[in-house]
Amino acid sequence: MSKHGRILVAMSGGVDSSVAAVMLHEQGYEVIGLTMKTWDYATSGGSSKETGCCSLDSINDARTLAVNYGFPHYILDIRDEFGDYVIDNFVDEYLAGRTPNPCVLCNTHIKWEALLKRANKLDCEFIATGHYANIRQQDSGRYVISKGKDENKDQSYVLWGVSQENLSRTKFPLGSFAKSDIRQMALDMGQEELAKKSESYEICFVPDNDYRAFLKHKVEDLEDRVAGGNFILSNGMVVGQHKGYPFYTIGQRKGLGVAFGEPMFVTQILPESNTVVLGKADELERKEAMVRNVNLVKYASIEEPMNDVITKIRYKDAGMLSTIVQEKDKMRVVFDHNVSAIAPGQSAVFYEGNDLLGGGFLV
Repeated sequence: MSKHGRILVAMSGGVDSSVAAVMLHEQGYEVIGLTMKTWDYATSGGSSKETGCCSLDSINDARTLAVNYGFPHYILDIRDEFGDYVIDNFVDEYLAGRTPNPCVLCNTHIKWEALLKRANKLDCEFIATGHYANIRQQDSGRYVISKGKDENKDQSYVLWGVSQENLSRTKFPLGSFAKSDIRQMALDMGQEELAKKSESYEICFVPDNDYRAFLKHKVEDLEDRVAGGNFILSNGMVVGQHKGYPFYTIGQRKGLGVAFGEPMFVTQILPESNTVVLGKADELERKEAMVRNVNLVKYASIEEPMNDVITKIRYKDAGMLSTIVQEKDKMRVVFDHNVSAIAPGQSAVFYEGNDLLGGGFLV
């Protein structure tokens, strides 16, 4: 009989999830490891050797570690669910002129659901992942995510969509550690290769981090359908032709193929007319943003305007002081100072100090 009960640990084969699994095992949990195969290069149009969390090497690394420590390990193939939801949404968002946030969708709708479904079958009370974040239960009964100790590795930004029900059964063993601590733990475990594993910041299903090639592979005749649209300025003046609106993102400066006497950026994407609007840096600045599909984490609702909220509009964004106002099913964000390059489709995530208030998708 284990000391703390049975727990299902998501194991990608990387150093974070591997150390998390061993840590829980040594704390007295009855650990069961699970590696989810979400995609493969063959269906993504990649030419490179498989790398990352879904490669055969990574799956084998996870299994070997589990065997060495004497706990069970399973592989769960969720490529169909992942493709139907995350990849289809990724393509649809670019075709709608937005910039998608696939990691949030994957966490919210695929990984947590798949983990808990399998946890129930295996009689596991909890699930655990190698995310750098913390979780606690408040006196109100709500579960709150807060930033991980390592500010450079904090992953609370991609967790805003996880439901209260799912958080109630979730543990983040790495939240109070820095990345350097975890690598040292792997070395102390005698796992030198694991400790030295490099990290990937790419989207897992986009080969070579080339989302444009991925879109061309997934959407038949896309290039022919969208080529030859106009670059225009905010006053409507046509200043050139582009390669197709889905191949551009808000704030993009490089690769426009049009020369100006000063830096120009993508400020707006108009899919209906296959038009891309260009402008100077100051034309990217906004004081307000609207956010849809809001999920609140710390509080059940925010009835009054809330000041001194830090809002992050991209993963590595430091965040900006703001006021958030609930307006029916959306959240209005009023920034204390202008912010640049608000990209529809990306996540806006709200913080009260280190606590995650919630988040949603930028309109």
